[in-house]
Amino acid sequence: MFNSSSRRPRALALTGLAAASALVLAACGGSDDNAEGPTANDDGVTTLSVGASPVPHAEILDFVSQELAADAGLEIEVVEFDDFQLPNRQMDEGTLDANYFQHVPFLEQQIEDHGYEISHGEGVHIEPYAMFTSQHDSADDITEGATIGITSDAGNQPRALMLLEEAGLLEDIDGESAALTLTEEQNPMGLEFEENPPEILAQVVDDPSIDAAIINGNYFLQAGLNVDDAIVVEEAEDSPYANVLAWNSSADDNEAIQQLDELLHSEEVATYIEENWPEGEIIPAGQSGATDGDDADQQ
Repeated sequence: MFNSSSRRPRALALTGLAAASALVLAACGGSDDNAEGPTANDDGVTTLSVGASPVPHAEILDFVSQELAADAGLEIEVVEFDDFQLPNRQMDEGTLDANYFQHVPFLEQQIEDHGYEISHGEGVHIEPYAMFTSQHDSADDITEGATIGITSDAGNQPRALMLLEEAGLLEDIDGESAALTLTEEQNPMGLEFEENPPEILAQVVDDPSIDAAIINGNYFLQAGLNVDDAIVVEEAEDSPYANVLAWNSSADDNEAIQQLDELLHSEEVATYIEENWPEGEIIPAGQSGATDGDDADQQ
């Protein structure tokens, strides 16, 4: 209980998420507006503007900027987003050169609604989903008719429902399941669901009308929670939810973007993640056995 080497790009058509505040890690230069992406300045340095969630994505990019980017001829400007509605849209409009905030299943969900041409690299890290409560000591204490706080994001809701299945509270959940249309067979305990934008789910944990809330790793970290506070934590082994670097497909051959993708997959970044999130709140994708989205639709 809780108290108060180059990688081949994958091309996708999609959209994105959130309201932004700029965090400038390096402010020299800027990206070109041409279709091939940013180019180097007279000093041979390329500046990349990258959209990211504050935790852990911006922090990881901050480490790359301070420790690795200069030797690769890069400067990184990070634009932080508090929700997920803007990064892909701004990249499509040419405001961003790349973004780092999302996993491939989210991209695939967005394909249904938008026509962006976006490519992505392999998975960098996993942020496990976890269930938090101020009302109960374990998932076994959750009774029939309990109310669960869950994301309103259709691309991530099946993942949250699968965590409830893992806890023994739901049955027969698949990638198309939705909280408000579960059958009696899938929801034998008659659980009630309160949908909320993912960025505010941590705020409902203390609500006495909510028995538990399922929160993504970046958001529970921002709220000061960790996996030790959770009553159920998602298994990371073979997870399809590794977060990836994404960019416009027109920049697939851009050397600077591919260099950044390489740096995000470096041993230095994996070590940084392990040292800063030692309890497993954030896990390097290569160590989780996570899939990297190779089977995603390509356009």
